[in-house]
Amino acid sequence: MLRDECFWEGEIDSGPIPPSGAKFDVIIVGGGPGGSAAAYYSAKRGAKVLLLEKRVFPETKICGDAVGGRSLGFIADMGIKTQLEKGAHFRVLGITFSDGKNFVNVPLPEEDLAVNEAGYSLPRIRTDWLLFNRASEVVIKNGGAVIQGFTGKQILYDDGAGGEDPGDGSGDSRRVIGIAGARGDEGVDELVFYAPFTIGAGGYNCPVARGLVKDTYGESMLIRQHMCAGYRQYWRNVEGFTENQGNIEIHFTDNMANGYFWLFGVGEGVCNVGIGMLLSDLSNSKKKLKALQDEIITSHPSFAPRFVNAELVEGSSRG
Repeated sequence: MLRDECFWEGEIDSGPIPPSGAKFDVIIVGGGPGGSAAAYYSAKRGAKVLLLEKRVFPETKICGDAVGGRSLGFIADMGIKTQLEKGAHFRVLGITFSDGKNFVNVPLPEEDLAVNEAGYSLPRIRTDWLLFNRASEVVIKNGGAVIQGFTGKQILYDDGAGGEDPGDGSGDSRRVIGIAGARGDEGVDELVFYAPFTIGAGGYNCPVARGLVKDTYGESMLIRQHMCAGYRQYWRNVEGFTENQGNIEIHFTDNMANGYFWLFGVGEGVCNVGIGMLLSDLSNSKKKLKALQDEIITSHPSFAPRFVNAELVEGSSRG
């Protein structure tokens, strides 16, 4: 990918695995930006934290890669902004919107940029690595623990039930007291942990959120009318993204419904090129996301010319 310091290609030492049955002040499920930040600030305030992450770093996630100005403030507060800026990144000056034909540029005024940074765009693998590594350092230093490769399987409740609604109406008043799961792809090392507070920060498929919705309401977490699928690639030398600053772009092209095509520079002439669509509409589409994106890149009159001299980064196509 981008060959700057490449620190994100290294493993993260998350310390020893706590024994099953261990108790903590806070359990945080999910070590992405939200979970890592929650773990960091909880530990800094004196809480004994258990941070659980399904991935094993280094690992990436499909995303537009943007880090907003307010988020940069937290990254600075966590002490990792300088390290983040040492690597390639794209300084966001505004956003360009279009329907594929008519374009609207929404710049952030220069006077505002000088005071409040609009944000950066850079590969998500690097941002996630820095956040999780920093959170792990602070959590462990303050008596907590961090586990990578952990798959949450069951929420534990104070009525003794685990993952199943007892059917007596108590589901509305039960309190989550911990989580059970396994470490490793093969489900080895069955583990149970307890805490008076559990934070679900694992995204749309978070075992905490998924379990609560199922146990409390008997419904699936996946609502196709409100969730999107995404596909992205990294390209070099896309017209408009050869510099290290400029606008990120969002385009509502006419070859899809309820979705958009995006172009986010990530620095050093590399661009995150992606497409997303509501799952409900994707199910009814005759073409999948990859085919729709290929169609835009190769034949759309507004975008195909921008890819004439561009080169796909090998191995970067992910959905």
